[in-house]
Amino acid sequence: MSDSIAIVGASLAGLRTAEQLRAAGHTGPITVYGAEPHPPYNRPPLSKEVLADSAYDDAEEGPVPAMLSGLTFRRRASIEDVEFILGAEVTHADLAARTLTWRDSEGSEHTAPFDALVVATGLRPRRLSSSGPTDGRYVLRTVEDCAELRRALQPGGLDVVVIGAGFIGCETACTLTKLGHRVTVVEPTGAPMNRVLGTALAEAIQAHHESRGIRFVIGPGVAGFTGEDRVTGVVLDDGTTIAADLVVESVGSICNVEWLAGNGLDLSDGVLVDQHLLAVTHEAPDLLPVVAVGDVARFPNALFDAVPRRVEHWSIPTDTAKRAAASLVARLNGSPLPEAEFAPVPSFWSDQGELRFQSFGSPALADEIRIAEGELSDLLGGVLVTYLRAGAQVGSVAINLPPARQRTMREEL
Repeated sequence: MSDSIAIVGASLAGLRTAEQLRAAGHTGPITVYGAEPHPPYNRPPLSKEVLADSAYDDAEEGPVPAMLSGLTFRRRASIEDVEFILGAEVTHADLAARTLTWRDSEGSEHTAPFDALVVATGLRPRRLSSSGPTDGRYVLRTVEDCAELRRALQPGGLDVVVIGAGFIGCETACTLTKLGHRVTVVEPTGAPMNRVLGTALAEAIQAHHESRGIRFVIGPGVAGFTGEDRVTGVVLDDGTTIAADLVVESVGSICNVEWLAGNGLDLSDGVLVDQHLLAVTHEAPDLLPVVAVGDVARFPNALFDAVPRRVEHWSIPTDTAKRAAASLVARLNGSPLPEAEFAPVPSFWSDQGELRFQSFGSPALADEIRIAEGELSDLLGGVLVTYLRAGAQVGSVAINLPPARQRTMREEL
């Protein structure tokens, strides 16, 4: 098979798709375009052990190369012939002409043809548009973000405001508290991670983190920032101001799909795809060899229902890559598409101080929540929470349970 495949996004999903394309028998050219100048690397440690490790500050090669030395994914022998073009921002795709336009690090534009396309461009951090200075406001998505935040944290003992009490916000707050900073978390929607975990567990987590020194401000939103050239405080919409030496914004993500505009795709929340991960379009749908993988793919999961949803979990890049590769190779060969329903079990973990979370399924879909093991007043002692919809289990969350117990959680769905 000599068809050329372009993978846009040198992410974990992009890497896994390249591997799965070779495993599925594709022998033609594969080119991976990555906007960052680095090969695919592991992002979850950036808010935890990497952010906490002062050894990177004095690394002879510099903090970013030192971080990447431990985070970069190993390149398997099966994709040694795959071309990676890094520092290449794809700005437009013309699906009818099957061409990509991309800009290199020098600002020069290039055009490249393809026979089939993999969308693996993932997410970027959402930024607050509130008034005030931008200096002193940080996000945490890339190795450069992590290195920049580490530099700003010197010396210690700073007043830090983390805006957003999702998983990354809470991980970051716990790490910064461990480093000796005074951390306030602002979250207008309720107790930490409540939209995923439910109110009772979220409030128990908040109480635990508060007992370790993290302050939570629940309810008010952010109205603006004080300071002349640099942030000195966060102004809330109830009129109060929280002093801040620096701010970490953890207020969600935006899908990187602008480069696909004008091609008849549904880009309202990522890229809408069918159960084969093939992009849904009203313009010649049977002729379009385009799949989406990872965070940016909005797909139906037969494990739950037929509603397409994006899933930002660690397991999804690998699961979607395998399915998308099989579908794309079948489409290029003119072979039947995979018959089996696509029903991956989403899973994620989160380390927050002394708490180790492990989740399977989709807890956010539940209409009933049960405490199956342990007590919410003693999260350190181990807790298992199960999530049900119409009486059927759709998810589970374990905190500080033994690994052997966690391994059985997937089988219970």
